[in-house]
Amino acid sequence: MEQFIDNETTEKRLEERLARGELLPAVVQDAHSGRVLMVAWMNREALRQTCATGESVFWSRSRQALWPKGATSGNVQKVTGIWLDCDGDTLLLRVKTAGPACHTGEESCFFTSLDMVRWGHDGKEGG
Repeated sequence: MEQFIDNETTEKRLEERLARGELLPAVVQDAHSGRVLMVAWMNREALRQTCATGESVFWSRSRQALWPKGATSGNVQKVTGIWLDCDGDTLLLRVKTAGPACHTGEESCFFTSLDMVRWGHDGKEGG
């Protein structure tokens, strides 16, 4: 039987990961519709700036720099809340958006469906 993990323990795990310099995936969800908009990465400073400003700031792995969402596009994300998963290794940001989340202009980065049969699904429901 699994033991219940309290908020303090989960936040301690988060702090330990960030202290080691780990990047954490951040799932970004529309606060109104619940739709997943994007997934990005956060380090300690990105999380700190997000909490301090109330706007999403991520870590760009390609640029190796902090990336305030909307700095170039104007599509700023106002953060309404941040949640941790049970292991303290993934963040969920609920946001109000000023425009599309995706660099393609789509509302969400998740607009391409995957052909599950091609990737090994047997085609049966639940299979």
